[in-house]
Amino acid sequence: MTRGMTVLATLVVVVATSSGPVLAETMALKLLPNYSRATFKSDAPLETFVGNTAADGVAGTLTVDPGRPQAASGTVKVDMNLVRTGVDKRDADMRGKNFLDTEVEANRWVTFEMKSVEIAGPLEPGKTIPAKVRGILTVKQKPVERTADATVTWIKLTPEQLESQKRFGFTVDNIKVRARLATTFTDHGMQVPQQLFFKVSNDIQLETDLIFVRQ
Repeated sequence: MTRGMTVLATLVVVVATSSGPVLAETMALKLLPNYSRATFKSDAPLETFVGNTAADGVAGTLTVDPGRPQAASGTVKVDMNLVRTGVDKRDADMRGKNFLDTEVEANRWVTFEMKSVEIAGPLEPGKTIPAKVRGILTVKQKPVERTADATVTWIKLTPEQLESQKRFGFTVDNIKVRARLATTFTDHGMQVPQQLFFKVSNDIQLETDLIFVRQ
């Protein structure tokens, strides 16, 4: 079993065995990049492709009181210079001056700034709860309001569990967030070239699978 599989298997056990309310307090967390990823999907008439990034390509912070998760705040950033779709030329064209223009530092990062969370009740260790996360999605310096469909899981480690997991970067309190949202290139001031209409969709599906650990 690989290291990654071992870690994930251990976390599954933790989720399965943790239950019940826990005294909550506001927690400041940071994204654990080695166990987080972000993707975008273009589904055009003649071609579907997915861009992926992880590790150094994604960063973020989260502040949340598990007893009042509706008041959570946070930011996630994706480095578009590190997104890969599997075709080098397509990646270069995407980052070029005619599209994202990521040589400009302000264009390099796609960001999502959380503004509010709609979620039923408090977080409980080991329980996955659906949520709607409203925020500002910024692509190429063009911000738009978006709502992501998400699930949130609070993974709380015992001292014994922490001892075996801390070398991977996990802490006593860990929050796993999976989210999905949609946007369009035109909403962010970009136009898909006419000659690429059948190969690049104006609609973009964004997905994240993120682990935040308490600082």
